[in-house]
Amino acid sequence: MHIKEVKELLGSPKNIVITTHKNPDGDAIGSTLALQHYLRAKGHDAVTITPNEYPDFLKWIPGQETIIKYSCDTQIAQSKIDQADLIFTLDFNHLSRSGDMEGILNKVQATFVMIDHHQQPDTYAKYTYSDTGMSSTCQMIYHFIEILGDLDKITPEIATCIYVGIMTDTGSFRFRSTTSTTHLVIADLIKQGADNTKIHEEIYDANTLSRLQLKGVALNNLKVLPEYSTAYITMSQKELDSHNFKKGDTEGFVNLGLSIQGIKFAIIFIENKGEGIIKISLRSKGDFSVNEFSRNHFEGGGHHNAAGGKSNLSLSDTVEKFISILPAYKNLLNQ
Repeated sequence: MHIKEVKELLGSPKNIVITTHKNPDGDAIGSTLALQHYLRAKGHDAVTITPNEYPDFLKWIPGQETIIKYSCDTQIAQSKIDQADLIFTLDFNHLSRSGDMEGILNKVQATFVMIDHHQQPDTYAKYTYSDTGMSSTCQMIYHFIEILGDLDKITPEIATCIYVGIMTDTGSFRFRSTTSTTHLVIADLIKQGADNTKIHEEIYDANTLSRLQLKGVALNNLKVLPEYSTAYITMSQKELDSHNFKKGDTEGFVNLGLSIQGIKFAIIFIENKGEGIIKISLRSKGDFSVNEFSRNHFEGGGHHNAAGGKSNLSLSDTVEKFISILPAYKNLLNQ
């Protein structure tokens, strides 16, 4: 990224849209809102637009009430995008990840700035800040503000937003992407007003009875394939519906399989009849790349140890396909 040019661009008030991927998670919401707070404080007309709804456990983050959801407020969102001088795309690196917003983003004349930590970034942005070794896009937002010389502008609200994304994308600081620098950033965020205990409680202790019961269903459906050091979970639409499923309720369920001793590869298959797909989340330990596995077999990708994907087959056929693929990876999984 040519930081001098970006600094010049931000030197005078601009109409700025900040957006992220479909089905936003903690890193997506945290990074977009942190950047929105920062840019508004610098005198810009900055607005966050998400492609669609996001989980209830993120609906306390400072500034989330200002978010425009493209799926609900399409005309307002399109108007903001059309008027934008700058568009920041955060936590994704290909416009196809923006869902129904892809078409309008492809046509707009605004200057694009990408800030993202996923592998194989596309070339749509004029300015790209990409670092696949970074724990989260939120940590990148912290460093972006640092590069611009504005760490003293970090408010408790900005600190809270950034903390949320780093915490959720590192699995509460346990993934390999958590570095000594990550902890130094976290220390500074607490110093700047992020209440780490409250943030953890808001994200992880906000269970409903139905979500806990849904976790019971996931555990009941958990299957282990010891010959491949693999575990998988299936969740049908009927099971989701009978437990009042809301967006975000299955967050983290894939890690249940990975927590079993000796398991190196965990995957969850979630039926989504509304979209006509099986949604897939993949996690791994060590040197097994779920990013490559998902790209090769399930139209997805992400990080080395955490990725997503999808299937257009039925739930049972998707599982059958998955199991039929595993023998080719037996040696890798048993190393």
